Amino acid sequence: MPKVLQTRDRLIESARYLFWERGFAGTSMADLLAHADVNSGSFYHFFESKEALLREVLKGYLVALRPMVVDPAFARTDEPVERIFAILAGYRERILQTDSKYGCPLGRLALEIDPENRPAHALIAKNFQGWIEAVRECLEEVKHRLPKGTDLDALATYVLAVMEGGVMLSRSYGSVEPFDRTVKQLRQHFALLVGPKKSAAKKRR
Repeated sequence: MPKVLQTRDRLIESARYLFWERGFAGTSMADLLAHADVNSGSFYHFFESKEALLREVLKGYLVALRPMVVDPAFARTDEPVERIFAILAGYRERILQTDSKYGCPLGRLALEIDPENRPAHALIAKNFQGWIEAVRECLEEVKHRLPKGTDLDALATYVLAVMEGGVMLSRSYGSVEPFDRTVKQLRQHFALLVGPKKSAAKKRR
């Protein structure tokens, strides 16, 4: 049984890496089999197609979102708005670690996968939604400081768009600077929306 699980897991791990490095279309079955060190018979024992393997990869991203992306960022600070920027800082670290070659794996797949492949896009959207909900948690804690009527879902989605756009630009420019500029502008946007935190003394007046 462990051997069976190991083979399946190796295929998923190889697919996760290769789809990120080369893209879904750019990864051949031969690439997958060689990287995972399995034969085609073993592959088709677990997955009916490369598309089925892609869906497992996307499910894995969904499970890993909190422990790999959100929780480490939230552990850095208790301040809600700073937690949002801590998530973004995690992506900045990935850009620096890869010499600006990092690309969000979900963003890459979202652009590459055929729009007609609804099962895959539904899982990509579910991953994005999980990211948005993590940011929304932070916004809920400061909604009393936001302008009346602020759409928290829209604001959280905007944060995601800033991250995805910043990562994409940094990859194309070969520099972290575009990401830094987008995040700096987002911080100014939040400063205008949230305003300075009122002190306890002021609240009592």
